Amino acid sequence: MSFSDLGLAPALLNILKNQEYENPYPIQKEAIPSILEKRDLLGIARTGSGKTASFVLPILTNLQATEISQNRHVNVLVLVPTRELAIQVRDVFHIFSVGLPNPIKTMAVFGGASINPQMKAMRGVNILVATPGRLIELVESNAVHLSLIQTLVLDEADKILNLGFKDEMDEIFKLLPKKRQNLLFSATLSENIDAITQLVLKDPKVVKIESGEANLYLIDQLAYNVSEEKKGPLLRYLIKNQDMQQVLVFASSIFKADNIADKLNKNGIQAVATHSKKSSKARRDALSNFKDGKMRVLVATDLLSRGIDIEFLACVINYELPRSPKDYLHRIGRTGRAEATGKAITLVTPEDQHHFKIIQKKMKCQVDCEDGDAINLQGY
Repeated sequence: MSFSDLGLAPALLNILKNQEYENPYPIQKEAIPSILEKRDLLGIARTGSGKTASFVLPILTNLQATEISQNRHVNVLVLVPTRELAIQVRDVFHIFSVGLPNPIKTMAVFGGASINPQMKAMRGVNILVATPGRLIELVESNAVHLSLIQTLVLDEADKILNLGFKDEMDEIFKLLPKKRQNLLFSATLSENIDAITQLVLKDPKVVKIESGEANLYLIDQLAYNVSEEKKGPLLRYLIKNQDMQQVLVFASSIFKADNIADKLNKNGIQAVATHSKKSSKARRDALSNFKDGKMRVLVATDLLSRGIDIEFLACVINYELPRSPKDYLHRIGRTGRAEATGKAITLVTPEDQHHFKIIQKKMKCQVDCEDGDAINLQGY
């Protein structure tokens, strides 16, 4: 099946061809026709499975045949949990909007940035990508109106609920028209997701892509058993010895992320940390520089990982283990994307051994382990 079989607008097919998108991913095959028919949809698929394009493409197609709202009344609302994901989704809309016969204006709004420029730029916006808190602030300021929303998208709905946006979501739902299309995407199907599905969706098309482990065959996983005091030297050894030019390092806390980046820089490895305590501009610049190859190492916390989408990222390193096996899969899933191979390295201390065994059992995959303490780390 090709994109031309899905019913997308001819202009979008040309854009897809120019962007060298050849064949749709499984979730795109399943979701796009239903969204074009303006059905509600529940999509369960991991990040990196192509889900953003699965709603961007049909939404843009439908808007080409729709009377565009004016005077700060937006047509489409996409709610996301973090500013990084807001920017990422907005950028995908921008990529596929260039050259459309009926121009579409997309804007991303989020906290941690001045609200005044966002208020001024709201005029003429057709598609609004927003974090819940900032959206409510803009509504209260009369900068945007939600009464004419035709399509609502909840992207990474599991994270929206886990990060405590329930009260904001309840308030937003009250502002929306009852008659609208609802699209809900989540990496997992939890009790929270089931509850909000029953509240929001009406006779939805359910698309569940069993791909939480589907790309593991593309990821070369390796672990190093290492003492806590040797983790830093081992990390620097791996980056230098293997000449890693673009590596994403995961830490479990803001303090640790900053500490790792500082130590890397002091040892001649360009690195920057990104986490919730950084300003919006600092986080955008960090991710942009990393994607452009201007920064060798990006150190991130799990909270920020949902906004990090790099098509051909070569290597991910777990400096510390995440709390859950699902987060582990999500982390290493930053590599091995778009059918490209990748490498995932995990540093495992004696205290981590039991937890790492649980992670391997859950993902049904045995990870080879080497003795990191046996490596000569003098000078690192």
